[in-house]
Amino acid sequence: MVKSWLNYACQFVLSCLLSISVIFAASAIDNPDAADLIGEFEKREVVYVIAIDDPNNNSREYLVAYDNYLLFLDKELNNAFTSIKSKLPKARYSDLIAAQRFWLKYRDAEFKLIKSTWTRDDFGTSAGISRGDYRTRIVKDRIIQLLHYAKSL
Repeated sequence: MVKSWLNYACQFVLSCLLSISVIFAASAIDNPDAADLIGEFEKREVVYVIAIDDPNNNSREYLVAYDNYLLFLDKELNNAFTSIKSKLPKARYSDLIAAQRFWLKYRDAEFKLIKSTWTRDDFGTSAGISRGDYRTRIVKDRIIQLLHYAKSL
């Protein structure tokens, strides 16, 4: 009995180590000499994050803070896209355009799902806050992805 438990524990530990090594091995390596585009983005976004995290906010102020953050993120998304576009060879430019168009369709579908799922009827006044959080995370993740691409070009 102890031997089978020990065998199971060893297999579990080995599978965890293997999973961790695969995760780290699959990570992309950015150009270490390139500017810290993500760090610069995070510095610009901090005022919006602070506005959202203000514990004195009422429901309306949270919604305004998330709307302002989403407007900021939209501008950052366009800037990141433009930055990559200017660095890509023409042959790969069409791949970027296609990827961005598919991402925009994904974003729009996710926003529709978020809107229909986090309703005031089901979640009360926190519904708008949850919708804002989910929407901004989707756009922020895309910006980070594009900034990684821009850094490696």
